[in-house]
Amino acid sequence: MNRVSDAFAPPAVGNSAPAPALASSYLLTLPQGAQLALARGWLWLGLLALLGSGLFSVLLVLSRTPGLNQWFPVSDFFRVALVVHVDLSVLVWFVALAGLLWSLNGSARGLAWGWAAQALCGAGTLLMALAPFLSRAEPIMANYIPVLDGPLFLAGLLLFGAGAVLLVLRSLLTAPKLGAGFGGEGALRFGLNAAAIASAVALGAFAASWAGVPLGLSGKAYYEILFWGGGHALQFSWTLLMLVAWLWLASACGAELRLSPRIAVLLLALALLAVFITPYAYLAHPIASVEHRNLLTWAMRLGGALGLAPIGLAVGHGLCSKPMRAGSPVTAPLRAALLSSLLLFAAGGLIGLFISGSNVRIPAHYHGCIVGVTLALMGLVYLLLPRLGYGTAQGRMAHWQPWTYGLGQLMHIIGLVWSGGYGVQRKVAGAEQVLRSPGEVGGMALMGLGGAVAIVGGFLFVVVVIQALRQQAAAGPLP
Repeated sequence: MNRVSDAFAPPAVGNSAPAPALASSYLLTLPQGAQLALARGWLWLGLLALLGSGLFSVLLVLSRTPGLNQWFPVSDFFRVALVVHVDLSVLVWFVALAGLLWSLNGSARGLAWGWAAQALCGAGTLLMALAPFLSRAEPIMANYIPVLDGPLFLAGLLLFGAGAVLLVLRSLLTAPKLGAGFGGEGALRFGLNAAAIASAVALGAFAASWAGVPLGLSGKAYYEILFWGGGHALQFSWTLLMLVAWLWLASACGAELRLSPRIAVLLLALALLAVFITPYAYLAHPIASVEHRNLLTWAMRLGGALGLAPIGLAVGHGLCSKPMRAGSPVTAPLRAALLSSLLLFAAGGLIGLFISGSNVRIPAHYHGCIVGVTLALMGLVYLLLPRLGYGTAQGRMAHWQPWTYGLGQLMHIIGLVWSGGYGVQRKVAGAEQVLRSPGEVGGMALMGLGGAVAIVGGFLFVVVVIQALRQQAAAGPLP
């Protein structure tokens, strides 16, 4: 009997167990030719951004680790390293991976736009990374997009922003049209389209903030207002990409997902829905008002709650419902990345429920959530490497890399939560932290140790991917 007729067969009687419902498969058919070349370019940009972020994170962790921080000019080192580390590891890495996925999702139209977007983003990233070494500028710890307030860094950020605008416009214009009969592949494409829509809303919010920021503001107050609305909207984009990655990775490593594609599309749509509160917030309240900020924060929390938990639970149940092929050298890294992503994102969300005041529990919360997204995207890179014409990420290093990175980040955020209980303030380092008690010192020491382990895990990811890239290079050009 075929699978369709099996689905409508009557339940078994007697001692036989009832037939289980059919599991859904979430896999994406990839294009060929020029679209793959464009996707490979975005992969290279993301990889270089992570490598640069790791180098700056060494300075960042050392500048906050008790004892070691005495050897550095802490304030300047910490703040400059934090700005570049955050922008490379969050903004550039996420946009580059979004570019990779949108290049695989859309049609081959407008490839020139895609290459122009990639060139602009690459040039902007290079300028932002070199700015600390070529000119002195005040580091501004603005939320979402911290900056070095100097002409070189800001020119790089503008170039990167122009590339992101082209990327999102092309992604919207070439997005595949989806019919009423959603399968697993259609659900993934819907999620990628939704992420592009959320990114367009974010770009509109950045433009509205730039046009409406009160005259006379400068420094942190200016950049905080400039990036607050768009930064909140971008979180919807990253979350949607993570949900797509969870579903895709779960199917790729053999999980049986008892989540129909139609329900998955509904949950992804709910995860997108709250982003449309963003334009209302700009119309209803002045951008510098408390009401504007609170409405955007509420919208982000609402959007995160609507689709995340059901999909996360479905993926977790699928992973645990049957013995997985954990010993397979190909699926083991995918499973490790998926499980560690689920764990870190859940930890970050749980920490967010206990935030009070302005202390290091806040970075603990968003570190957990951001690292959850990063691990999911790392897993997708492992999955896509052979499909992009490179070697396969496998072996012990590839298997343990997500666990190493995830464990280090978990230690990092536990140390921050521990220190936050003592009131240790965020965005400070060295003597400015005012660590008085052994508990405060112990918490920040655990943070430093976890950060060091996470740096090792991040570099291992780069090593694993470079090994796969070299396998392709040794085999010659793609046919």
